[in-house]
Amino acid sequence: MTSPTSSANAVVIVGGGFAGWFAALAIQKRLPHCHVVLIEPRGEFLFQPLLYELLSHELQEWEVAPQYNQLVSNNGICWLQDEVVSIDRSNHTLQTRSGDRIPWKQLVIATGSQPNDFGIPGVKEHSHGFRNLSDVRYLRHRIQDLVHQRQPNAALAIVGAGPTGVELSCKLADLLNGNARIHLIEKGDSILPNSSAFNRERASAALERKDVCLHTNKDVARVEADRVVFSEGEEIQHQGLIWTAGSQANVPSLQPLPKLHRGHLAVNADLRLQDSPDVFAIGDLAINADHPVPANAQVAMQQGEAVGTAIAALQAGEEPPTFEFNDQGEMLSLGIGDATLTGLGITLAGPLAFQLRRAAYLTRMPGLSVGVRSAGAWLLNR
Repeated sequence: MTSPTSSANAVVIVGGGFAGWFAALAIQKRLPHCHVVLIEPRGEFLFQPLLYELLSHELQEWEVAPQYNQLVSNNGICWLQDEVVSIDRSNHTLQTRSGDRIPWKQLVIATGSQPNDFGIPGVKEHSHGFRNLSDVRYLRHRIQDLVHQRQPNAALAIVGAGPTGVELSCKLADLLNGNARIHLIEKGDSILPNSSAFNRERASAALERKDVCLHTNKDVARVEADRVVFSEGEEIQHQGLIWTAGSQANVPSLQPLPKLHRGHLAVNADLRLQDSPDVFAIGDLAINADHPVPANAQVAMQQGEAVGTAIAALQAGEEPPTFEFNDQGEMLSLGIGDATLTGLGITLAGPLAFQLRRAAYLTRMPGLSVGVRSAGAWLLNR
């Protein structure tokens, strides 16, 4: 059946993460009379960079994960809580899991990424990620158990020393307060290989100060319920393992089959699929091979805003402009009340960096009312 939430002239957005949600806001701002449909199965928008502060109770759930029904209530965006199972590019329609067939004039695909276990035995069965509210709740329970049980040689293992692994290690070390050892495991020879030298230095110092045990040049062969085994035979015992070692594009089913580049949807400089003038792909699942950009929230938000400009151009009979990424630097949480940041002429670490990081993210929170409430809660709790 055809869903009553859409029409043949609608702009439909698949995926309500950073890229999809900021695209919806940008389109509605530039084209206030345009019918914008956002399809997202989750009930809440998740501001993932602040999951660490949610884990430590420095922020509350309503601040980090506002509900979509509240976010869309005043801006004219139609949110459909459903999952897209197939997209027909030839007929400009898509099918949802609930059975709706939804037409579109322009389509924005922003389905993000999913964990990549690289086929390593035991990862799916014996590890958790750190990507959603369920992961936060699991870790809160693990922390509580380890603090109460006070087991000798208790340990948590984190695989992957990119930003997520490093930030999570610092936060967990503070929360566990010596009741369990943190093992941070990295296949390469250093942490944060894509970060600035200043942020790497500050992060390394924080890990050392918090007594996090760093294992570099370690290739995981398999994961078991109570241990992680490396290819050379060495192993580490654990009471919980968090896998942050990689992700892969979450590409939906499309017909005709699109062009891919390294498992990502291949897009032109204007963020459109190479063979579909009315289909945009943004965020972690898309790549422009000639001008690759990092897979992070900053890029996703900028691409979402760029799509608003591009679709406004298309509907005015013009060609969309090319996307230009404006790198505004990097901010990393390094534990409770601590952070490091570089960018826009600022190089800073410590409590002030933590406050600036939090304020910077606050300004990007979706929905002004949520942002205002968050700001008030922060000021009252300082």
